[in-house]
Amino acid sequence: MKLVGFNFNKINVERYSDRLEDIKINTNVDIIDIKNISNDILKTKEELLITKFTFKVDYSPNFAQIELSGTIIFSLDPKDAKQVLKEWESKKINEKFKMDLFSVILRKSNIKSLELEEELNLPLHIPLFSLKKKEDK
Repeated sequence: MKLVGFNFNKINVERYSDRLEDIKINTNVDIIDIKNISNDILKTKEELLITKFTFKVDYSPNFAQIELSGTIIFSLDPKDAKQVLKEWESKKINEKFKMDLFSVILRKSNIKSLELEEELNLPLHIPLFSLKKKEDK
């Protein structure tokens, strides 16, 4: 499987409050659709699948929310593409494809979310490393 394209179609971030007490941060990824797209532009024997997704970071209770929606285009072996599409008819995704798909979504969406959190001065939804002075014994 090869990544052919990735686009955000919607970027929405809202801060509802300035109160920083008792905030719980939850993230969620939803796959909206997976379908085959015609491959007239690229001359390849592989099939192209387009996947629509949403990625949300929810700061509760009612503190802030980040919502990203986008599309990803993958090229797959025709046999694998057929299997993915068949499983998607019942809204299931095989583990191999799911791991690759979620890896791309999380990598791109987490970076964009961190950027937006920095701009709106929101708490980061994933902990970043920090340096500490070594204590003398």
